[in-house]
Amino acid sequence: MGQVLIVDHEKEFYLPLAPLASAKGIGIVHAGSLLEGIDKINSDSFDLILLKDRLPDGTAVEGVGRMLNAVCAPAIIVISRHGDPDEAEQLLKTGVMDYIINPGTPDFLLNLFERTIRCRKDERANRIPVTTSEGLQAGGIVGSSSPLQACLNVMAKAAQSDANVLITGESGTGKELFASAIHNLSSRSANNFVVVDCAALPQTLVESILFGHEKGAFTGADKTKPGLIKQADKGTLFLDEVGELPINIQKKFLRVLQEHVFRPVGSNFEARSNFRLIAATNRNLGEMSRKGDFREDLLFRLQTFHLELPPLRERQPDITELAYHYKERYSRFHKEKEKNFSTDFLMTLKRYDWPGNVRELFNALERSIATAHDSDTLYPMHLPTNIRIQVIRQAVQTPSAENDEGRMELNFAGDIGQTLQTVRDRTVEEIEKKYLRQLVLHTMGDVKRCCQIAGLSRSRFYGLLKKYRIPTSYKTS
Repeated sequence: MGQVLIVDHEKEFYLPLAPLASAKGIGIVHAGSLLEGIDKINSDSFDLILLKDRLPDGTAVEGVGRMLNAVCAPAIIVISRHGDPDEAEQLLKTGVMDYIINPGTPDFLLNLFERTIRCRKDERANRIPVTTSEGLQAGGIVGSSSPLQACLNVMAKAAQSDANVLITGESGTGKELFASAIHNLSSRSANNFVVVDCAALPQTLVESILFGHEKGAFTGADKTKPGLIKQADKGTLFLDEVGELPINIQKKFLRVLQEHVFRPVGSNFEARSNFRLIAATNRNLGEMSRKGDFREDLLFRLQTFHLELPPLRERQPDITELAYHYKERYSRFHKEKEKNFSTDFLMTLKRYDWPGNVRELFNALERSIATAHDSDTLYPMHLPTNIRIQVIRQAVQTPSAENDEGRMELNFAGDIGQTLQTVRDRTVEEIEKKYLRQLVLHTMGDVKRCCQIAGLSRSRFYGLLKKYRIPTSYKTS
């Protein structure tokens, strides 16, 4: 039926599961650490990972991103003995399927395995084909980070239905791109994709623009004109900045959304439009609803599917990929030779937090290319001054900020009575141990890369792993 990987150093609880699962056609594989789990994911295919939140070489938060980025990304359920609500929220946003406190009996787990494996098989049957993925990249949706992949999974499910979709996210995250992609992947792709910028609708003409009007309905209405809702018939209506829709129009639009019928301004008859609705906003509609600025019943109707786009600062692995994508697109459009990126240019891009998200990144790249003129390579000096200033300020402030937060966690009161050398040696060991764990996780256990990054010989690297009892299940090529 399927295969499950259990990542937990306390394996005694799961030992009785293996024969019970085998009887149902489910294979159980065990890993005792994050590193061993990542190694097994890279060498085998799993339908589900049952991941303990605390492990000897790190936490689920530290390892789940790399597991989700595996070639055959599995479903992940994190289990916890005590639970942490903030950690649970972070994991679910990353793309974890569920977060369970005290999973209980073997029967509970077996039922969980069966349900998840069936769900995974359905997902694989409906997975977006490679050609579509290439189409998404051509449309500007670029990246392989786990937050973006989680969005693509929701998008694929939404595209296979006619259900309403609400896309939220900060300005510049690509809400219209995702709306267009949902339309293009749907059965309505051959028909109109009608964009309505609710923030730009004139107060006096909102009804006419949306619902259309009859000739003579008002001054200047010299002919009958269909509205945008009618233009979206058999296609998709995209309400951008839906939070700006006037409250008096929201009630009328709710009926349109429920019945798909409306009355053009000045008409005695109702018209019909078989449209699919996608809405987007960078505002908090829930908070607006509580304040009475947005109808709660309309909000419920809008978010049958809710697609929350992550800000670029949470998609840092995608920054380089986006930069190369834009550079290639720019050179094709302007018919110019592609410029190269220097290593420090890309590092500067990654160190900036991009409050304007992908839109700001593309604007910065365009300016950099224009500023570079005849130079074949882009350097940090070609970036806008405000970006370079913030990156430098962060670099200067980071050391003191880390000390202020107490990340070293030295218990100086407990160290009194010990020699300075003893305290120094112990502190160095703590830093070395933490560094090596993070390094191996970062490289997914690639020994060659670990040695290159750390500047260590292979024998020295193995010696340190042995000293700090860091599991040695990883690639050796």
